[in-house]
Amino acid sequence: MSEFLQHLINMLVLGGTYALLGIGLTLIFGIMNVVNFTHGMLYTFGAYIMFIVVQQLGLNFFLALPVAVLAGWLLGAAIELTLLRPLRGSDIDTTMLVMIGAWIAMQSGTLWIWGGVAKSVTAPFPEAPLVLGPVSVSWLRLFVLAAAALLILVTYLLINKTSLGRAMRATFQDHDTASLMGVNVDMIYTSTFAIGSSLAAAAGALLGPVYVIFPQMGDLAAVKAFAIVILGGLGNITGAVIGGFILALAEELGAGYVSSGYRDAMGFLIIIAVLIFRPTGLFARAERVG
Repeated sequence: MSEFLQHLINMLVLGGTYALLGIGLTLIFGIMNVVNFTHGMLYTFGAYIMFIVVQQLGLNFFLALPVAVLAGWLLGAAIELTLLRPLRGSDIDTTMLVMIGAWIAMQSGTLWIWGGVAKSVTAPFPEAPLVLGPVSVSWLRLFVLAAAALLILVTYLLINKTSLGRAMRATFQDHDTASLMGVNVDMIYTSTFAIGSSLAAAAGALLGPVYVIFPQMGDLAAVKAFAIVILGGLGNITGAVIGGFILALAEELGAGYVSSGYRDAMGFLIIIAVLIFRPTGLFARAERVG
């Protein structure tokens, strides 16, 4: 029983960051109808920003997370303005090819700048874990869980309680009608891509200190993000949050009770199972028009 509780604690930590990845990706697809192949590299970008701020500049560890979020927002806005806005109205195949090219270019640039040697980030937390009865959890992982929960809450409030969120939801429903009602659709697209990118960067910044940082780390994160979005239903933010925790639970139970070598395979298995039995996702909603 104690082993199962330990897996649940680990699931909460991973699930929060997976939810950030899923929310960012599903926002971009749901509103912009863009398959963002650079999502994994934005995750990597956030991790390297954390490394630069903490290890190279020697600044406060807790300051690094908002810096990574802001940097991800700026990079996402730049990608949308330079690559996606000129392609507005193009078919999805053209957009996918451009985003795949951007992903390859970003990864090659990261490898050229940083090399293939993994980096690590020193966290200002005690090495001794917090012991709660039969389970233990490191203070760093508790920080990751708390920060991820805060970012999920902020994103929820942004989407549901602000004028920007209302405009984003209107664009999701029908961008033509939203434009006729005075919504600046171009601005909404840029904001959406920037927000989704900042969430991916935040996930990378949070998990970077937990593991190690290397240029290809975003490839697997991107696969997991797509698994979460497929599981939760394209364009469904609540489904992305639930899907993130479901994927984390599947990984933890698979690693704990089957084999640790199957941990990362769980994302592929979930994609296959959902596409076979419920192609629209477990929490898909029939709201999108057009």
